This record gives sequence, structure tokens and C-alpha cells, in this order.
Amino acid sequence: MRVLAVLPCGKRKIWNQTPDVGPMKVKDVYIGTLHRLTRQYAEIFADEWVILSGKHGFCSKDEMINEDYDITFGMKEADVISLHQLKQQLYHQGLDQYDRAIILTGKKHQRVIEAIGGITSDDRFPLLGTKGIGEMQQRLKWAIENKTPLD
Repeated sequence: MRVLAVLPCGKRKIWNQTPDVGPMKVKDVYIGTLHRLTRQYAEIFADEWVILSGKHGFCSKDEMINEDYDITFGMKEADVISLHQLKQQLYHQGLDQYDRAIILTGKKHQRVIEAIGGITSDDRFPLLGTKGIGEMQQRLKWAIENKTPLD
């Protein structure tokens, strides 16, 4: 079974630490604690991972991001990626070819994934029902330390 993990982007990015670093690969851009934990989880329990960004959509780890941004789903800005663009990315990147998608995000991203018709026929949201980022981080730490996937 081929498993894809979908990680949230994050407000904290490399440019917060090193403003003049220039364009970076996705795997080096996001530096927040939640991102670090979701990535560790994905590297243990999934075959591949992508970031879901409000500006760039589905981003592979080797894709380049040119500069800092602060755009999230739900904003009323023209820079937020459209659902149509997300659907196109889903098919062009072959993300719909995985057997299962583990979406390591909260409700905001769940609404987006559902609005595009899902990613696979077996999408899972193991962090839903938490009472915030702190509880998400606790669940992820436990799963990583115990090598036990979240259901």
C-alpha cells in the first residue's frame, strides 16, 4: 500500500531566521515545531510527503519557494490558490495515485481537501478532534516515540 502524507505549511519559515537566504527547497523552508513533527511522522509512516500551502498548493519537498509569504486558506486574497488549481495539481503530480492519504492538519485543511473531492479513496485525518496545536504536537510526539501510527 502506497501512503502519501499531507503536511500543513507553517507561518515560521527559514526567512524568519535568515531573511537574505534566497530561494529554498520546500524541505528546507518550514521550521516550526508542528511542521517538524508532522514531517518526522510522515517519514516514518508514509512513502512520500507534500506540503499543502494556501499560496502554492501541493508542494513536493524538492520544489523551490522563492520568498516568504503569509497566505492561508480562508483569506480573502487573490493570492490564495483556487480549488480548481489544487485539483489540477492533484492529478498532474499523481497524488491521486496513492492508496491512502494521511492528512496531518486541522479542520481548515480538511474543508479544502473535501472541497476538491479528496485525494485518495482512503483519506485519513488523524489530528482532527484535538483541542489545538499543543495537543496535535503531543499526539505526534507519542506516535513518533512509540513507532505507532495515529488512527
